[in-house]
Amino acid sequence: MKLNAKLVIIMLSLLVLAMLTLFSLNQFAQTALVNEIQESSQEISKAIQISIEDLTSDAETSRLMDYLAKAREKGINEINIINTEGEIIDSSDPEKIGKKREFKKLEKGIHAVQRPGSGTVLSQKPYEVVVPVIVGDEQLGYVQINMLLDNIRDIQRANFIRRLFATGMVFAVGIALIIFLARHYTTPIQNLVLDFKRISAGDLSVTIPVESHDEIGEMAEGFNNMVEKLREREALEKRLYEAEHLSRVGQLASGIAHEIRNPLNYISLAIDHLKAEMLPVCGDKCAELEELTDKIKEEVRRANYMVINFMNYGRPLKLRRALVNYEELLNKVLPVLHGRLQEQHITMERQIPQDLPPLWIDQELLRNCILNFVSNAAQAMPDGGRITLGAEQQPGQAILTFADQGVGISPEDISKIFQPYFTTKDLGIGLGLAITERIIKEHGGEIRVDSEPGKGTLFTVTLPLKPEKTT
Repeated sequence: MKLNAKLVIIMLSLLVLAMLTLFSLNQFAQTALVNEIQESSQEISKAIQISIEDLTSDAETSRLMDYLAKAREKGINEINIINTEGEIIDSSDPEKIGKKREFKKLEKGIHAVQRPGSGTVLSQKPYEVVVPVIVGDEQLGYVQINMLLDNIRDIQRANFIRRLFATGMVFAVGIALIIFLARHYTTPIQNLVLDFKRISAGDLSVTIPVESHDEIGEMAEGFNNMVEKLREREALEKRLYEAEHLSRVGQLASGIAHEIRNPLNYISLAIDHLKAEMLPVCGDKCAELEELTDKIKEEVRRANYMVINFMNYGRPLKLRRALVNYEELLNKVLPVLHGRLQEQHITMERQIPQDLPPLWIDQELLRNCILNFVSNAAQAMPDGGRITLGAEQQPGQAILTFADQGVGISPEDISKIFQPYFTTKDLGIGLGLAITERIIKEHGGEIRVDSEPGKGTLFTVTLPLKPEKTT
């Protein structure tokens, strides 16, 4: 429901509530007023009846004094019986008996009078009722009744107080509803302002829950759509930057490959030629020369491997998949690192099940991944240790593990190890794990790392197996 509709409904509800309340109070007051007037009229009729009986009878005792004691509760203050000559022959006030009243000033019917000292300060004006007494065709006199309508005044005052109280309560309810609505709608708006400030500061992780279907809900939904578009734009800009970066790296890699790999190949061939020509005639220095040439050969191989990694990162991968036995692949890869591992007193342990199915992989690319994992593990264990290579099969996928007993990775560096050019080593360019992650993802797999400083690191690689039907 829209905010405008809610406000209109609330205002209409308050208006209807006020009208119903005032109508009910008015009806109650009218009923009470009518009842009071009826009772006063009955008392006037009774007073007239008693006065006529006293006027037409020959009884010496007057019943006016006895009746007036009860009639005062209904506002009757005084009753006078006047003969045709204007003399008061009987009265509830004995002091007025025998006094004269002028017929010209004696108005028939009911009318208000103003007499000094009549009533009280809080009372209404006194009223006078004059009724002629006629028996047959003869007029015997008049009955004069003085009364104060204080009961009616009290009813009107009580009704006014009730109306005032009811109106105040309706306005109090309206104010309470307005305060509630103000808080209900200003709080989400304040939260929106804070979220806008976070967005302007560059935090695109903000998401506002949509809790209503009014303007505030539409604003929150529009805000979330805007943030989502900003996220997509940021991701697109990041991909464009990476693509541009990869293009530049590819150009640089091509230049490095042309300028460096040819000299490396020449050095490698020259070392092989020297070993073949010089070792047979070097005499007692044969062992020293062979060790020196092997070290040169290894350094050339390492430099060539770094160039290959650099080139692989800067160009798109083209997978040449085939079914490869994992045990046989390890038998081809690990001998290359045997000398280095032996020098560092590092042992290799395999935990490969016999029934592990062949892997659906690019053999050369996965070979580079294995070399990266084992090389990193060896660098993390300068004082020796054990590297464990494990594998297991799960439905539709194979799980490969690479565990070492090295120095581990600090928690703040775990999220960065797959970033290009990030490295904690003195030597290296920080592309090994970045290339490894890319190769694994190109195969449709995942890579996860668990490490604890001082206790070692575990890399877990998930690779999908070959589907039963391929096109």
